[in-house]
Amino acid sequence: MNQAPKAWFNGVNTSQTMKIFFRNIHLYLSLAAGLVIMTCCFTGAVLVFEKELQEAFNHDRYFVKQESLQLPIEQLVSNVKQKYPAAKIASVKIYSATDRSVEIGISMPQKENGAKQGGKEVSKIKPEKGENKGGQQQKGKVVSTPAGGGRPTHTVFVNPYSGEILELYSYRETFFYTMFSLHRWLLGGEGSIGKIITGVSTLIFLFILLTGIILWWPKNKAILKQRLKIKTGASWKRINHDLHIVLGFYSSIFLFIFSFTALAWSFKWFNNGIYTVTNTSPKQAEAPHSVFAAGKASINYDSAFITLNKKLQNVQFYTLRAPTDSTGIFTASVLPVGAHETASDNYYIDQYSGKIISSAKYNDKNLGQRIRSTFKPVHVGSIYGLPSKIIAFIVCILGVTFPVTGTIMWLKRLKKNRGRIADLND
Repeated sequence: MNQAPKAWFNGVNTSQTMKIFFRNIHLYLSLAAGLVIMTCCFTGAVLVFEKELQEAFNHDRYFVKQESLQLPIEQLVSNVKQKYPAAKIASVKIYSATDRSVEIGISMPQKENGAKQGGKEVSKIKPEKGENKGGQQQKGKVVSTPAGGGRPTHTVFVNPYSGEILELYSYRETFFYTMFSLHRWLLGGEGSIGKIITGVSTLIFLFILLTGIILWWPKNKAILKQRLKIKTGASWKRINHDLHIVLGFYSSIFLFIFSFTALAWSFKWFNNGIYTVTNTSPKQAEAPHSVFAAGKASINYDSAFITLNKKLQNVQFYTLRAPTDSTGIFTASVLPVGAHETASDNYYIDQYSGKIISSAKYNDKNLGQRIRSTFKPVHVGSIYGLPSKIIAFIVCILGVTFPVTGTIMWLKRLKKNRGRIADLND
């Protein structure tokens, strides 16, 4: 007769012990990574609407007055070369919208560590880390080197109707790049200890979220109702509790998704794991080459654009890159209307015949490549346009508050426990 109550009592102890165990994990992991989590959530909230804010505060950079006739692309490129003689053209981005400026990516010479030669300072183009040189193939993927020999360091915005250069723009010199650098590397840069800290903190955050759900899980329907809504009109202590518990539950799935996708940039093993799980390869099909035609001139940007424009419809923008040698090709990255930002199709145009000789469309990629390409739009909240961005922004703001409300709950519990100990000692 005495065994049933004893078993029940042991069950209560076991349940309470497990709750304390998960609460301690949740607490100490949060104390260890809370500040970094707050930083990443805050900067993430700032970056969600980066594009919209850039266009709103720099309207004349991105938008122009529509006129009857646009200038040839080659004329726009020529204007840029005249304005910046030392620059090398890397890419030309043309929007289908008739009120948008043309974006010409250029590699600008930069002073490298004050290098001097013959008593004079020498300017060199500093390649980005991991950037290909001389049209070489990078490990894991094929890279078509744009004219200019690498990734653009600046963007020149040009009015397609007048040819006027609107602005020379460097993303690295902007407020949003600072936010991005803080979000990714704590301002340390690629390969820095800051990247490791944010990566480990993100991994810890996943366990924090999982233990938070375990602690939230109600024992009965009455408790469930309490944990699904904030009790208004209660004490500030109860409201703080509900802000942490209730809003934490509603945002947990989104925070988990954002944190999970972030791991692809933090850890190589995670990125490779995507292809291992899907049994696919990250390698892309090798880009074709132009058939060299002696004495025949290469086509220009306008010819390549006309070829694409005749074939394709419902395109947001085209990004064209010229060949770098006699067997190179014109490459075009094309984003269809309605597609997410990384779902572009690539087309390869022979520089002598002007014909499209091959393509690498998004839908033709293997499963692993398609999944990996969705990580960025999912992570930044752009996957479903404005609605998903609004959700991402709200969730990121809430992510900033949880370490604060959780710390307040912890301090209150400490004070309460100390009071109990003091009562026992009296």
